[in-house]
Amino acid sequence: MAGLFSKWKKKPVSPPCSVVVVAAGSARRMEGIDKILTPLGELPVLVHTLYAFQDCPVVREVVVVTREDLLVEVSRLCKDFALDKVSKVIVGGAERIHSVQAGLREVDPEAELIAIHDGARPLVTPQVVEEAVAAAAQSGAAAPAIPVIDTIKRWEDGLGVETVDRSVLRAVQTPQVFEAGLIRAATQKALEDGELLTDDCGAVERLGKKVTLTEGSRENIKITTPLDLVLGEAILTARTEGRL
Repeated sequence: MAGLFSKWKKKPVSPPCSVVVVAAGSARRMEGIDKILTPLGELPVLVHTLYAFQDCPVVREVVVVTREDLLVEVSRLCKDFALDKVSKVIVGGAERIHSVQAGLREVDPEAELIAIHDGARPLVTPQVVEEAVAAAAQSGAAAPAIPVIDTIKRWEDGLGVETVDRSVLRAVQTPQVFEAGLIRAATQKALEDGELLTDDCGAVERLGKKVTLTEGSRENIKITTPLDLVLGEAILTARTEGRL
């Protein structure tokens, strides 16, 4: 009978999640192309990113953090594409961690979970988001990750000095999802200590908190170089044709 009843047992319901989308970076590695506004398929990169959360039922609101010179344009895009889960578009800071903190200040103060996502990861799927949110609801901190497939070398002065065991390595993606009080405290502590972290999991790990790793996706690439745009276009085409 236990097996019969287990079929009807409801899955745990995660509390609604607020999302901070960080889109305030420069275009240093994009050869002058502004990566969040550049077209990917028929839509700007950032619009793809925001649609992923717009269509995700566990997401309650989205706060977009961008550069001051893009504030008007990003706000217009949110309006034009009816992205009504975007509650605010605000100006970020000099470093990523400053932009994250700015976004955390503007999130609904009643939010129990906060996800932080790179604006330049436009191909994240609702499934990846939902799994990370569900895990964070249980453990307090979670992020999607994928196995490392390349051989990794530690190097010094241009020489490979050690081969790292890749079976214990994972490449971490976003969204990274946290209990609201935890990520606020961790980010504030990192800033007080002068740590300009580029990874939000690193902030909570500094407090001794372990992060649950959920299943990421190789499609969830970050647009960092012009070559990434080519790969992103290929992924979009494959999705349209049903090959992914």
